[in-house]
Amino acid sequence: MAGRTPTGRRRRAIRQRGFTLLGLLFLVAGLGVAMAALGTVWHSAAQREKERDLLFAGDQYRRAVESFWNVPLPVGTPRRLPKNFAELLLDPRFPQTVRHLRHLYRDPMTGDAEWGLLKGPDGGISGVLSLSDGTPFKRANFPSDYARFEDAQSYRDWVFQFDVEKAQNAGQGAKAAPAGKDAAGITGPGSND
Repeated sequence: MAGRTPTGRRRRAIRQRGFTLLGLLFLVAGLGVAMAALGTVWHSAAQREKERDLLFAGDQYRRAVESFWNVPLPVGTPRRLPKNFAELLLDPRFPQTVRHLRHLYRDPMTGDAEWGLLKGPDGGISGVLSLSDGTPFKRANFPSDYARFEDAQSYRDWVFQFDVEKAQNAGQGAKAAPAGKDAAGITGPGSND
């Protein structure tokens, strides 16, 4: 029997069936699945952005080391690799300001300023690599200088290195070229050919 309301009217007996609660539970479950999928997509996008940043920063370090090596030096100054990153920011071999790198970059994969350093024959820095053991998403379409990254098992395999031996051999080849010709044997301006 139905009870009375505070106003004195009779209440009808209503059978609760729970359809609203069940619908609400399905809605919450659906939102949970959608949020999980969105989180996965967001994580993948963030990882790919970090990979682009790693390719950029690593290439900047490699180019800076190459610039440090190739810059025309004052007479009597031996050619060498930088001893540390500070020498890339301000080259100590010159009395005036010479910069090979505008600022130091963080490793995007670890978020730290620390990089793995590759040493050249003279003990100077010849390149950098990430200290992250993560597995790369990117597997193809690398710039030609970094095509070897396609086989990388981790970000540590993404090595950004200036090839000192190749640069030394190219430099020696240029010295050995006859007057009026460059290392490739191409006649330049001012030659008698």
